[in-house]
Amino acid sequence: MNYLDAVILGIVEGLTEFLPVSSTGHLTIVEKILGLNPSHKDVTGFTAVIQMGAIVAVIVYFWGDIWRIASAWCKGLVKPEYRGTFDHRMGWYVIVGSIPIGIVGLAFKDVIKNDLRSLWVVAVALIVWSAVMLYAEQRGRQSRTEEQLGLKDAIMVGLVQCVALVPGVSRSGATISMGLLRGLDRVAATRLSFFLSIPALLAAGLFEMKDALGGSISVGQTLVGTVVSFIVAYAAIAWLLKFVAHHSIGAFVPYRVLLGLVLVGLLATSVMSAT
Repeated sequence: MNYLDAVILGIVEGLTEFLPVSSTGHLTIVEKILGLNPSHKDVTGFTAVIQMGAIVAVIVYFWGDIWRIASAWCKGLVKPEYRGTFDHRMGWYVIVGSIPIGIVGLAFKDVIKNDLRSLWVVAVALIVWSAVMLYAEQRGRQSRTEEQLGLKDAIMVGLVQCVALVPGVSRSGATISMGLLRGLDRVAATRLSFFLSIPALLAAGLFEMKDALGGSISVGQTLVGTVVSFIVAYAAIAWLLKFVAHHSIGAFVPYRVLLGLVLVGLLATSVMSAT
């Protein structure tokens, strides 16, 4: 890997981490194009660490909300008057909703890092989950706001976040879809998706840190990729929140399906190898 590769991958990570198009899928494709091995521990470690740039972007963008929620949650542990408030409950929602992906991610880490990093998996997941996104838009009532979130919503969205461990599904695509199916409006579903991304991406980045810093990819290249990821992700977050306020997530489906079909064609004709 060189510094240009690091910049390119940082852009791809930042742009696709929160859009419902699958960052892992896009990173796998671009890594292949750049001549890198997506399953190599150095590359998977680099990928996980530059996600930290994206997660820092979420923290910075939502800092006011995060501080308010964390403060209310902590105060609620000792002061009964804070319990039951929306911010206190949201703290518990993020904690409980993050448990499933933590368990599944650790239990199947080897499968996720190796067996699922096939471009056939990416291609199929891009196409199949597009149908789920359209279904969620059509069936979701979108009648509930963020203040009407409940524990069951957090659990269901947290469970479906595990499906996004499959490259090509998209973590945001999966969580926003479930939020819509739970009756949340797009903005509420998207904000919950962002909040649940913080523990998931942060844990993944810290877990893979040893591979990224101890391998063949330099600290400088990793730092450049992370900084680029942060800048691009921050812009993507701001854009997506404005977009979903007035547009369907189904707008991303044509791109997902087209990319999936192109991948199938390239793989079927051996122009590109699956692993």
